[in-house]
Amino acid sequence: MKHLLAPAVAALALALPGSLLAWGNTGHRMLGELAMRALPAEVPAFLRTPQAARDVGEFSREPDRSKGSGRMHGHDRDAAHFIDLDPEGRLLGGPPMLPLAPTRAEFETQLRAANLDQWKTGYLPYALIDRWQQLTTDLAYWRVLDAAEKNPKWARNRVWFRQDRLRREALVLQTLGELSHFVGDGSQPLHVTDSYNGWSGPNPKGYTTAKIHGPFESDFVQAYVKASDVAGRMTPLRLCNCPFEQRVGEYLVATGRQVVPFYELEKAGGLAPGDRRGVAFASARLAVGASELRDVIVEAWRASENRQVGWKPVAVRDVLAGKVDPYPALYGID
Repeated sequence: MKHLLAPAVAALALALPGSLLAWGNTGHRMLGELAMRALPAEVPAFLRTPQAARDVGEFSREPDRSKGSGRMHGHDRDAAHFIDLDPEGRLLGGPPMLPLAPTRAEFETQLRAANLDQWKTGYLPYALIDRWQQLTTDLAYWRVLDAAEKNPKWARNRVWFRQDRLRREALVLQTLGELSHFVGDGSQPLHVTDSYNGWSGPNPKGYTTAKIHGPFESDFVQAYVKASDVAGRMTPLRLCNCPFEQRVGEYLVATGRQVVPFYELEKAGGLAPGDRRGVAFASARLAVGASELRDVIVEAWRASENRQVGWKPVAVRDVLAGKVDPYPALYGID
């Protein structure tokens, strides 16, 4: 980024921690808030308040704000923010990302066969899946608590149901913030490529090798991207009706297709201060992330009705139908 970024690159590189940030505070906050504001009426009302949107916007930054907590903390978590794919969709020249291995343990086995590991390649798909599955469980608990609180047959425990519902609502917003962060990471092309901070490997087209990652997603977005630009580019609700692992894979592959266009844009001067081409590109990528977050929240809400919760487990549908008092399972049968 010869115009905007070159003067800032050296100073920014010194300021960054060991691993690169995702969208900066501005981008992550914007993405989370816009997704929440776009939720349809079918999701619970507590998710559709202005305060919930603000809370998720702030929680969206938390996976970056927790960096620097300690060597063990950082070593385990920093690689959650990216997946390093080469232009052929392979993990640092090793195995292809797709199909996703069913677990991180099997992913690690796959990588070690190629003398790699998930801390080198990143494990963003698994961070996304983990937080979505947690959100689905959180919402399943909320469904049960809300139904139990309203059922007159179970009035003797209504106070506890209400208190636990409020606790669960707080947990839902925190989980949503974490999910928002990783969905946001997945919309940023430099988080799904081995050319994450300047072009890597053979470079016949002469793409920049400068450290461009942070200045683009932080300085440029903060200076020139407006929430209204992003909101105007959000797409209508799209439900995959497929395994969430499939949706994650397709999402990250689609983002990967934007890596070369990003470097072409930089080469053409489109990331000069205020250049509308760069603003449009960054706004479009944030809109993709905000749209995806809204969509997967709806999918988590729908999936939550088919879960079991508590110990010994009760089916959400049975509680909603008034067939089973969930108190023993929720309060806990040791």
